[in-house]
Amino acid sequence: MTQHTLTSHPKINFKLVFLLFIIGNSLVTAQTDIERIKERIVLRLMESYSTDKQIESVITTFREDGTWPNIDYDDVSREGFLHRIHASNMLSLAKAYKTENSKFYKSKRVKEIIEKALKNWVDNDYICDNWWYNQIGIPNILVALMLVIGEELPPTLVEKTQPLIGRANIDAQGARPGGDRIKIAGIEAKNMLFLNNNTQFDVVIKVIENEIKNVEWIGMKYGYGFRHDPGGFENRSAGGRGIQYDNSFHHRQDGVNNTLSYGLSYASAFVEWAVYTADTEYSFSDEKLAHLIDYFLDGICKTAVFGKYPDAGAKNRSMSREGSLHPYGSAMAKGLLLTSSYRKKELQEIIAIRDKGIKPTTSHATFYRHSEHFSFQRPDFFTSIRMYSTRNHNMESPYNSEGLLNHYRGDGTNHISRTGDEYFDIWPVYDYQKIPGATIVQKQEMQAPEQIKKRGSTEFVGAVTDGEYAAVAFDFESQHDTLAARKSWFFFDEEYVALGAGISYENKVGVATTLNQCLLRDDVTVSMNNMPTVIKKNDRAYENIDWVFQDKIGYVFPKPTKVHIKNNEATGSWWKINKQADSPKGEVKLDVFKLWLDHGVRPSDASYAYIVVPATSIEKLKQNSSKNRITIVSNTPEIQAVRNSGLNIFQAVFYKAGAVAINKDLRLAADSPGIVMIKTDPNGVNAISVSDPNRELGKMHISISRKVKKQGENFKTTWNKKEEITEIAIDLPQGVDAGKSVTIEL
Repeated sequence: MTQHTLTSHPKINFKLVFLLFIIGNSLVTAQTDIERIKERIVLRLMESYSTDKQIESVITTFREDGTWPNIDYDDVSREGFLHRIHASNMLSLAKAYKTENSKFYKSKRVKEIIEKALKNWVDNDYICDNWWYNQIGIPNILVALMLVIGEELPPTLVEKTQPLIGRANIDAQGARPGGDRIKIAGIEAKNMLFLNNNTQFDVVIKVIENEIKNVEWIGMKYGYGFRHDPGGFENRSAGGRGIQYDNSFHHRQDGVNNTLSYGLSYASAFVEWAVYTADTEYSFSDEKLAHLIDYFLDGICKTAVFGKYPDAGAKNRSMSREGSLHPYGSAMAKGLLLTSSYRKKELQEIIAIRDKGIKPTTSHATFYRHSEHFSFQRPDFFTSIRMYSTRNHNMESPYNSEGLLNHYRGDGTNHISRTGDEYFDIWPVYDYQKIPGATIVQKQEMQAPEQIKKRGSTEFVGAVTDGEYAAVAFDFESQHDTLAARKSWFFFDEEYVALGAGISYENKVGVATTLNQCLLRDDVTVSMNNMPTVIKKNDRAYENIDWVFQDKIGYVFPKPTKVHIKNNEATGSWWKINKQADSPKGEVKLDVFKLWLDHGVRPSDASYAYIVVPATSIEKLKQNSSKNRITIVSNTPEIQAVRNSGLNIFQAVFYKAGAVAINKDLRLAADSPGIVMIKTDPNGVNAISVSDPNRELGKMHISISRKVKKQGENFKTTWNKKEEITEIAIDLPQGVDAGKSVTIEL
């Protein structure tokens, strides 16, 4: 149903020098456009040649029946199918055969092995239980093999290979709109180049370009679209799959955020063809390239940590694979920069971040309303919130026996990064009932993997943001337990506040909210009664804690709090979370930092409050600057509100209509549920941002105890002299923009 570990983390391996070369090569007038494109593809394939030492191993282990040892050729299961190694070996040998500085260049023995191995494949026609290999993975390798060495192989063998490659075609079952259609079309396009079928190449290249588009999410209306628009191979409509109008990405009709998995390989395929076709009659239009660049910068890069590292909170089952959080390379950005001047400076900055390690200059607060995902970045830290509602599901299914313990990874997950590698390969030893940011029932055993994927049951899930600051709200009902909570986060420049209220669970089992679980990088310091102490490695509770500090991140409590800390070794294995045939089975040991709050057994209306201060120091924490400028105005199941006196920003989540004091002179009231952010200065209110997480209102009606005369195209103010309040009616976005924030300047 989906791709395997080795191919799901796409990378464009061709370097800028190569890109410049192939574009320059377009100036050779003797070549036709088709010939140029074909040559560029072959040059790109040859650029990733293995070392002679690796090729030597492939040759020496080859068996004369056309196979290699350590491949179970009978195992074609979704978890197995090591036949992919056989296919990759053939391509590696072909590259060695065609590489002039390799000692295997034009080697008769190498060519003989390729022919025997390919004959073995076409004679047996290995079919995997996972359709992806049959229609994408293997055809992609075989068409590359043909482009590299096909002209030197026996014609009958080439002919027998064609039906296998031909399983990748734009009418194939797997060529559904979304993440796989573009890959399959790309394989067919390459095959048409090999076959010199220019007519069909013309058709396919148009299909590729036209796939760069936004799609309307079918789950916008409380998830009803899920029932009316079935998934699976039979559905050939978009069905909400593809680039969303908020620049997140949906691969399936579950509404799960796939921006950093399928959405990344989707963009990678487009960039690949944008480069191949540049400066030819097949070049993508400026409009399509701009759309692709917008998705890359505002979707992929803003979902990733500093635009460079995969955000653990945005990963799905792929995080159960070794190395899944490796930093991204710069080739995709370079390819886009080479094909368009649109948003040039931003692309150049991403390249510098990825290649030179510079800090980002972009600060942003971005809510992906169609995926219920939020990301927040400052030059020194990045954090995100993952949620779900009636409009989407919490997590993708554990396809191919991967991500087997991901039950709670969508429950308000809040990862925190300063460097981007705080969670690198921690997953074998992870406690999957202590997810950062999440409130979770601490059960003896988790449910079966088949129970991971669930659609949400609450509608009030969303954020208000002006692009720089934000408040995020999650009316949380666990889909695995009868646990409920109102959870919110309030984001500022140097810190953010996390609030929880109404935490209730009906069974006699403990409930915990985790602040963080990450790799232990240095000593853990706790402040008790304003006395900082470095604690020993342990796993225990601490009373009356003011703040905790680890790896330059501070966790501050508005009032002394009992916390639990683990700062010692944890053990586990990749096999526990990923049952692929090549998943390592050995024991893994890592030092882990884990900080959580215990709400006790069967909590009723419990609450929590803490401030996260990334990129700080013990000296700064001693000054209590965050605690001094942050005021928690309300933390109830009805209203959660925070004021930052340093920035003069007030943020409030109204789960129902209500009123709250911004300060001693200013009061805010809302006539309906919603989220409000107000910026003030000594002269009064200067900006208001609002959003409707329920996505059902045409207008938001609020009032403030201050006279405001200004009117605007999307808002109206009315002074109520009797009540001494200004009533403000603000138009809210509709359709694909429902749930989007509106900011009015006063």
